[in-house]
Amino acid sequence: MNKASELRDMSDEQLELTLKEAKENLFRFHIQAQTDRLDAPSELRKQRRLVARVKTIQSERQKAAGAAN
Repeated sequence: MNKASELRDMSDEQLELTLKEAKENLFRFHIQAQTDRLDAPSELRKQRRLVARVKTIQSERQKAAGAAN
């Protein structure tokens, strides 16, 4: 779905929006998992990894901006 190369092509604002959306989905999936209504448990892992990918790319950009100064 969202490969790292696709995420790197996004702007900072798009990354923020993607991160917010992924965190909301992750929260929803956690609630569904606790109430035994989660249809696809693999979605938890996918959303967790998406959050990690976005955060990694954001930190890379911050480090690059800091090194440029």
